[in-house]
Amino acid sequence: MLVSDFDFALPRERIASRPAEPRESAGLLHVCPPDSLTDLHISDFPSLLRPDDLLVFNDTRVIPARLFGYRGQAGIEATLFKSVGLNQWEALVKNARRLREGDIVRFYPPQNSSSDPLEAKVLGRGEGGTTVVLEFLIDPSLLFAALERYGVMPLPPYIHREKEGYEDDKRNYQTVYAKHDGAVAAPTAGLHFTKDLLSKIDALGIENVKITLHVGGGTFLPVKAEDTKDHVMHAEFGHISPEKARLITQAKQSGRRIVSIGTTALRLLESASDDNGRLRPFHEETSIFITPGYRFKAVDVLFTNFHLPCSTLFMLVCAFSGIECMKAAYQHAIERQYRFFSYGDASFLEKKK
Repeated sequence: MLVSDFDFALPRERIASRPAEPRESAGLLHVCPPDSLTDLHISDFPSLLRPDDLLVFNDTRVIPARLFGYRGQAGIEATLFKSVGLNQWEALVKNARRLREGDIVRFYPPQNSSSDPLEAKVLGRGEGGTTVVLEFLIDPSLLFAALERYGVMPLPPYIHREKEGYEDDKRNYQTVYAKHDGAVAAPTAGLHFTKDLLSKIDALGIENVKITLHVGGGTFLPVKAEDTKDHVMHAEFGHISPEKARLITQAKQSGRRIVSIGTTALRLLESASDDNGRLRPFHEETSIFITPGYRFKAVDVLFTNFHLPCSTLFMLVCAFSGIECMKAAYQHAIERQYRFFSYGDASFLEKKK
């Protein structure tokens, strides 16, 4: 399919730069193909669930992956993109032309350039030549703690912040159930869930399970190919334990709905499923690319935010609920002034028949 088939006009003012406060006041559009659209709020989410639903969350934790420093006197800004080895990360680097293999980059906390630096050695170019591979010169057990001090949250490029960012982004751009360090982008559907909302769902006796997909920087990159068949997804590391694979498989085989909280959880579930919806334990990378025509094996309902035009995520929701249905839903959302992208509103998508 042509990438242009997934284009739509989105007014700039519909892009959210901060989350709704309180969180449960955010909009929620219930989409039931082929053409049923219902305007709700996040506080209504529990009313859309069935008693035997199984909710699946992605419990990855976003690391403060955006770093500022110098190679000599040259300013360098790096956003860690993907872990490629012990202390080694691919990074998107502004002014990357200034870096050569063997260079040492010294990173500093954004508000304290007199601090001792966090040093990294340039190992060379990443796969495809568009990234730089950095090796941090620190005890590996201390790296994530150092990033908490030296880095800021890697917000998407459509959310503009000054160099130091907003301190509350460290809280806002992290799910309340985040557990495993490694993501450089948030599983944004999960940002809507407060502890209070989760307690309300638990009180209904609705079961949930958490799996882990470390969301990579590829989620920010535009699709440059003209045809979807020519686009290559960046790989991301996922983990589903044997116990959780059995739990999800048993729920699926007993006819319960699998409700994926976000596209990242969905991509991991579909990567680990066979054609009959049975999940295997998973501890590897996935580069699954879901476009219209894909047959979903595991997921029955998708809760997700509103996505960019021509993005792989908009292609995914079109595959899930139908192209015409989703184009109509997004036009409705724009006209009703829903807020888009990471800090925006959400949709509850039924799967097309």
